[in-house]
Amino acid sequence: MVSRAQAAAGWRVLQTLRPPFLLLVPACLSLSGSLAVFLGHRVAAVDLWLLLVGALAAHAAVNVLNELQDFASGLDYQTRRTPFSGGSGTLPAHPELAASARGLLAICLLFVVLTGAWFLWRRGPALLPLGLAGLGIILLYPRYLTRQPLLCLLAPGAGFGLLMVNGGFFALTGEFHWLVAWVSLMPLCLVSNLLLINQFPDREADAAVGRRHILVACGPRIGAAVFVGLQVLAWVPLLLGLLLGCLPVWTGLALAVLPLALCAARGALQHDREPAQLLPYMGLHVAATLLAPLLLSAGLLI
Repeated sequence: MVSRAQAAAGWRVLQTLRPPFLLLVPACLSLSGSLAVFLGHRVAAVDLWLLLVGALAAHAAVNVLNELQDFASGLDYQTRRTPFSGGSGTLPAHPELAASARGLLAICLLFVVLTGAWFLWRRGPALLPLGLAGLGIILLYPRYLTRQPLLCLLAPGAGFGLLMVNGGFFALTGEFHWLVAWVSLMPLCLVSNLLLINQFPDREADAAVGRRHILVACGPRIGAAVFVGLQVLAWVPLLLGLLLGCLPVWTGLALAVLPLALCAARGALQHDREPAQLLPYMGLHVAATLLAPLLLSAGLLI
C-alpha cells in the first residue's frame, strides 16, 4: 500500500513534467487533425490518441530533462520563479527526488519510442527524419542548443510547428501537404516567442551558467525587437491564406487573438529591462499561443 509520504513524493516528481505547459501539445496537434479533415482524410481515432500520447511524452521529456539539467548546473538556485519561467522548483526543494525524475524521463522517452515505432510501422520510413530531428531537439536543447542564440530561438518553434504539426499530419494521413507546412509557420513563430519572452526574467542567471540565448548574446533591446518581428510574422500565414483563398473564411476566427499578441509585443518593447513588469504580457502571449491554433483549427472544421 502506498503511504502518504510516497504519494506526496510521487506528486512532487510529477511537477517536473510542468503540466500547465503540456497544453501546448493538443493546441498544436489540433492543427494536424483539423487540416487532415479539411483536406478530405479520414482520421482513425487510435492514431489520433497515440499521436497525442507520443507528443505529450516528447514535450514532457524535454521538461523533465530541462529540470534535471538546470538543477545539476545550479541554475535553479539563481532564477526568480514566475508562473511562466524559472522551473518548477521541485528538485532544489527536494534534491532526493532527482533519481525519481530520471526514472520519469526514461518512461517519457520509452513512450516516445513506442509511439514512434507504431507510426513508422503504419506509415513507413518517410516519418523517420522528423522523428529523429524531434528526438535530437529533446536531447540537445537543454545543454547544447541553449548555447547557440539562433538555434535556441528557433528550436522550440521548429519542434512544435514544423515537426509536430507536419509530423502529426503525416502520422494521421501518410502524406505531407504544402498547406500544412504553410500553416505550421504560425506555431513556429508563436512558440519560439513563448520561450523568448520567458527568458527575460532569467537572463542574468542563464548567463551565469553558460547559456547564450539571444538575450544574453545581444541584450534585451535586441531580444525585444526579435520578439516583435516574430510576433508579426506569426500572422502572415493566416492573413495570406485568407487573402489568397487557401484557407476558409472561418479560420479568421484566430484573428480574435491578434490584439493579445500585439499587446504582448508592446509590453516586450516597453519592459524589456523590467522583468517584473513583463509578467502580465507573458501571460497574454501564453494565451495567444494556445488560442490561435485552436481557433484556426475550429475554423477549418466549421
